[in-house]
Amino acid sequence: MSSPFALLRARRFGPLFVTQFLGAYNDNLFKNALVVLLTFQSTQWTSLSPGLLANLAAGLFILPFFLFSASAGQLADKYDKALLARRAKLLEIVIVLLAGVGFWLHSLELLLTGLFLLGLQATLFGPVKYAILPQHLGEAELVGGNALIEAGTFVAILVGTLSGGLLAGVEGGTQWITAGCLLAAVVGYLGSLRIPAAAPPEPGLRLNRNPLDETWRSLGFAREERSVFLAILGISWFWLYGALLLAQFPAYAKDVLGTAEGGVTLLLGVFTLGIGSGSLLCERLSAQRLEIGLVPLGALGLTLSGLDLALASPTATPAVPLGLAALLAAPGTLHVLADLFALGLSGGLFIVPLYTLLQLRSAPAHRARIVAANNILNALFMVVGALAAALLLAAGLSIPALFGVAALLNAAVALYLFRLLPDFLQRFAARLASLGSLLRRGAPRPSAASEKSEEQP
Repeated sequence: MSSPFALLRARRFGPLFVTQFLGAYNDNLFKNALVVLLTFQSTQWTSLSPGLLANLAAGLFILPFFLFSASAGQLADKYDKALLARRAKLLEIVIVLLAGVGFWLHSLELLLTGLFLLGLQATLFGPVKYAILPQHLGEAELVGGNALIEAGTFVAILVGTLSGGLLAGVEGGTQWITAGCLLAAVVGYLGSLRIPAAAPPEPGLRLNRNPLDETWRSLGFAREERSVFLAILGISWFWLYGALLLAQFPAYAKDVLGTAEGGVTLLLGVFTLGIGSGSLLCERLSAQRLEIGLVPLGALGLTLSGLDLALASPTATPAVPLGLAALLAAPGTLHVLADLFALGLSGGLFIVPLYTLLQLRSAPAHRARIVAANNILNALFMVVGALAAALLLAAGLSIPALFGVAALLNAAVALYLFRLLPDFLQRFAARLASLGSLLRRGAPRPSAASEKSEEQP
């Protein structure tokens, strides 16, 4: 297909995209709405501090990824992935109804249970989402499919987060939150009904009921192919870096830029636009094939734009909070926004080839369990990143300085990965040499058919 957007009209991709988009939207709508309610109305729900509740909510949502990812990977290798997607979406409807009862009864326990169960539902769907793509898409379509999935995920996170905050602040907000989540869950389930069947690669698999043992086993499958395991480490590092940035946006907007809630939305929107643009640009530059040479380019952009963001951040906070118009007119704001867009753009170039490599080079019989191992490490890296950021900020490090430290660590991680996988840098150098030659001759960019595909690392 000439454009990745054409995949959205294909039954083998469009329904999956709708299903995963609405799932990510729903998770973030409910999670952010609950955090906003517990932050601004905490005395109506509990005597615990709002800060403790916010961290408890975040921990409850991510905990299932540690506990049940390996089991979810087993299920996705043993059963039809389309059937599992439908059952996961049915579970989501039940969970939303349970959360609605929690709002009705004013029960914090039920709401936190609902949040944990939404994390469980996302855990079950994760291996299905990525392992099903190589079954329904051709190799030339995988980069485009992953680009749309990554772009859609970040847009869903943004829109869901904004919707949750908005609905939590209106009169009768709990009813609107329940209605919004239920609508998204039902439409997502209807979308899942149209996902074509995906035959299981290992229907005779005996399920291991010990999650800890199965976690080590899944990690073992991931380590069988070195390039796959290193791709997983790269993906996990990206989620650590990205989650660290996103977590600082509210405090950065308030304490560094001197703005209010509208400024947080602006930062999220620009970063999301960058991720989407980078993901789609990756598909264009890859010419419908896996192009590992884009990963070093993305890593370089993540480092340089992160360092520049640290240096470009204002050193003095305005005495009066700035509205959006005043913020955009303030010196340095456009520079900061350009850095955030560049960070997102670089992230898209970095992560899409890594996900594609993971899918193409994983053993089909173990692919879902390898995706599960990826999800486990993603969650681990994000938790470690959050703890490290909290410790550094508590020790007196400023948020811009934290961005700079993260950017320098990104350079160190990238150098480590590329030292172990030199083919990435070789492809990057080859692309630069080819581009320089074309520019000197004034020739058009060659097509995918005329380029020699990269060798296996």
